[in-house]
Amino acid sequence: MATGVSGATRLLGGPSGLLVALVVIWASSWPIIRVAVAHVPPVWFGVMRYAIGCLIVFPAVVIKDGWQWPPREDWPLIFVSGALQMGAYAAFMAYALVTLQPGRASVIAYSTPLWVVPLAALWLGERSSFRATLGVMLGLAGLLAIAAPSVTLSDTSALGAYASLFGASLSWALTIVFIRGHTFRASPFQLAPWQMLTAVLLLLPVALVLEGPPPALSGTAIFALAFIGPVSTAFAYWAAVEAGRHFRAGTMAMSLLATPCLGILISALALGEKIDASLMAGLLLVVLGIAMTLATTQSTRATDRNA
Repeated sequence: MATGVSGATRLLGGPSGLLVALVVIWASSWPIIRVAVAHVPPVWFGVMRYAIGCLIVFPAVVIKDGWQWPPREDWPLIFVSGALQMGAYAAFMAYALVTLQPGRASVIAYSTPLWVVPLAALWLGERSSFRATLGVMLGLAGLLAIAAPSVTLSDTSALGAYASLFGASLSWALTIVFIRGHTFRASPFQLAPWQMLTAVLLLLPVALVLEGPPPALSGTAIFALAFIGPVSTAFAYWAAVEAGRHFRAGTMAMSLLATPCLGILISALALGEKIDASLMAGLLLVVLGIAMTLATTQSTRATDRNA
């Protein structure tokens, strides 16, 4: 666990304050993006979001570490993370929020750890315990409880939105599993702007083909991008890396489970999203399922280290 604390971290009350700020920022992002995609096509919103992130994070990395090309060994990670964790996740999420309420959507998008367990077993040969399997099943039951009451087979827009959220979650899970098998040469912070640039370069032609030329930005869109680009993307990425220096991975993962919970509350207060029994039951099942899989993963790794 790292002991050095940066000046920015001290301003936020130390590592714990930084982690709280990260949860609040990411939870607030969902209703803000929901409002934004009513004014900006979803893929273009992803392009603009990461373009702003690049313009902020590139100079920050140069000031801190100087200009340097990423090591050759890290380029596969840059492409996978930029394409899936950033590009695909942002586009799928924004597309889903055109149709769905942000609180409900955030729970499904944050189900990523449920997909990591079977993917890691297939890809990396990681052992999956009965408890982990049960956790995945509980989480999937929760996702079904959230989605089933609000969608029918004839409702193509809702079906497409939920499929996009599952795609977003799966994209992030694939990145996590890839990262587990990758040996970093540069730091995650040094690689971040290159990942964001990759997301921009991949999303830009998709936006041009599917959504036409760049849209004119309304005041609402500018306000949303002023938060999502600098705060929810650039600052939050640094905050996640910095917090990860001070907390164990399991602590980070469990703390970030608060994000969809808080996102539901913020969405209800800001946009009047209805909090019904199916949403709450689904949220509890998803949180319980993720908690079980995370606890099992930590236990398995500790056993492997001691073997």
